[in-house]
Amino acid sequence: MIEIIEIKTKSDLKKFIYLPEKIHKDHKNWLPPLYSDEWILFDSKKNKAFNYCDTVLAIAKENGKVVGRIMGIINHRYNEINKENFGRFCFMETWNNHEVFQTLISFVEQWAKHKGMNKMVGPFGFSDEDPQGFLVEGFDQPTVMITNCSLPFMAQMILENGYDKKMDFVQYKVNTPKEVPTLYKRVAQRTKKNGYSLVEFTKRKQLKPFIRPVLGLTNKTYTDIFGYVPFSDEEMDDFAKRYIPILDPKFIKVIVDTNEDVVAYVIGMPSISDGIRNANGRLFPFGFIKILRSMKKTKQLDLLLGAVRDDLRNIGLDTILAEAMLNSANERGLKLIDSHVVMETNTKMRAEVEKLGGKVYKRYRIFQKDL
Repeated sequence: MIEIIEIKTKSDLKKFIYLPEKIHKDHKNWLPPLYSDEWILFDSKKNKAFNYCDTVLAIAKENGKVVGRIMGIINHRYNEINKENFGRFCFMETWNNHEVFQTLISFVEQWAKHKGMNKMVGPFGFSDEDPQGFLVEGFDQPTVMITNCSLPFMAQMILENGYDKKMDFVQYKVNTPKEVPTLYKRVAQRTKKNGYSLVEFTKRKQLKPFIRPVLGLTNKTYTDIFGYVPFSDEEMDDFAKRYIPILDPKFIKVIVDTNEDVVAYVIGMPSISDGIRNANGRLFPFGFIKILRSMKKTKQLDLLLGAVRDDLRNIGLDTILAEAMLNSANERGLKLIDSHVVMETNTKMRAEVEKLGGKVYKRYRIFQKDL
């Protein structure tokens, strides 16, 4: 008999948060989350997204043992903006057990239906800043931060429960060019002459004045990104507090116009995935040392976010950013670049990555079902 228990206590939330490390204990490519972030993510008092979302968290028990987990989300802000009536399932984990999987997904479907939703999509969290989709290609490759590392049976079982594909996201790996392509240099020089200036950083404290302008530009340019929910000012500040301490300012590039307004940016970081893995997702007592050490030793640059103002997308600003980022990657001796996830329909971004020789090495799929 499988029992579904809604998360109401800190003790049950702890079981929810730490279940994946039991399921993936023999999975060498799995990457644990930073557990300090997980406690914030699932805390309605600390995560501002709870203010505009209905949520339910649940674990499944069988014979007294926790055998699965799932979260249901109704993002009212996103639904209102996009005139949709969708529920979401996310953060789902089980062993290869069809009955447990079906019980969990049926639970959130009924929850969403009771709330008046007419469709279920997922895996998809509060926004596109959370891991999304079940992995469908690239199981033999290590996982990077903020991506999902589901086992192959998860995508198969969601199909067996009446879901079909909504969309795919792809992830590229690029060998860092030893020299910036000549064409990049020419375009970048021409664009700079038109009054656009590249801003680079060496210290984290230099980033503070750019936090809201950068994330404000993200709000304006990510409207076509599936699942994107605009940041409020408070969420911008929370996002900065979460990530700035682990970012290397040398891998943040910003472009401003003659009025000093931010018109483009890109954010990357030397990969800390090996450090998180070695620390088992725990910062203390010595995990943060392992993470900092891995950042210095890594040969991979992970791209995280980037944007160009819509009316300036074809004048070469992306080329200025690419030239600057490649220069920094070569100075640090980074041999590989990970693109992070890209919507399969984002043909412009995909073309730019493929010009540099990028190859798709992972694919994630979001599924949907009418309720």
